[in-house]
Amino acid sequence: MLLRNLFIAFLVTVSITTAQAAPQWLSLPPTPTLPKAAQSGFAPVNGIKVWYAVFGRGQPVLLLHGGLANANYWGHQVRALQRHYQVIVMESRGHGRSSRNQEPYGYDSMASDVIGLLDHLKIRQAAIVGWSDGAIIGLDIAMKHPERVSRLFAFAANSDPSGVADIASSDVFNAYIARAGEEYKRLSSTPTEYKGFVAEITKMWESQPKWTASDLATIKVPTWIVDGDHDEAIKRENTEFMAASIPGAGLLIQPEVSHFSFLQDPEQFNDDVLRFLARGRQVRSNGEVRGSQAGRSGLVPP
Repeated sequence: MLLRNLFIAFLVTVSITTAQAAPQWLSLPPTPTLPKAAQSGFAPVNGIKVWYAVFGRGQPVLLLHGGLANANYWGHQVRALQRHYQVIVMESRGHGRSSRNQEPYGYDSMASDVIGLLDHLKIRQAAIVGWSDGAIIGLDIAMKHPERVSRLFAFAANSDPSGVADIASSDVFNAYIARAGEEYKRLSSTPTEYKGFVAEITKMWESQPKWTASDLATIKVPTWIVDGDHDEAIKRENTEFMAASIPGAGLLIQPEVSHFSFLQDPEQFNDDVLRFLARGRQVRSNGEVRGSQAGRSGLVPP
């Protein structure tokens, strides 16, 4: 009887613990590490040094991280993608191991850095997977340098500062900002300047980007606009606006994840990226790449 009662108590405890566990969209899993790179280093670009690493072989896929972050955040994605593609990660100017100059932060200049790295690596064209600021940089490149982008998976971007939600009360986002500060101290050549770095990046966020429907309509690259259904930082109406404004774009809302989907449910995120990239291999008889307007529940044509 004693063992039976202890077993029942154990089951009740497990049940209560499970019921009280926070949903994954309220979690911030650890920052992963990158696997061993085939090539890494610093590329001299636009008067700065851009840190990059290359993994795997095949068609090139470039991963662009979000604001305040570094390339390590892509660890789960690199491991999934390097089996099929040549995967390139880089760190935006002033982020991670990359240096910066006195030029104010701006998406145009960071997009120019990406083009400079591709030139350095002698990569004519790459698919881009971007998160947050990285997705905005991808959209900038798709507008201004479409010949350099084969496909664009834009996760958690905004087209205008008004599309950003108030994150001040978000425990997850506040934890991310604090974590990014510790990572900045470990990686940056200016480890004591995180506070000033955040202040300067915030100025950019408050004024950029400023894209209209007409601006977005110039994008002809096959594009998916993607976000999590519990994104703390991006307003859903702005996500839907972007997908509706880009010709032929798909809208994918990933379930039960937030702005940090690629950490919270990397299997789901990776599957979506791989499915999107695989569409690039489907060509019509005339050789043109097919559009990307269909998929599982949550992918809504404009």
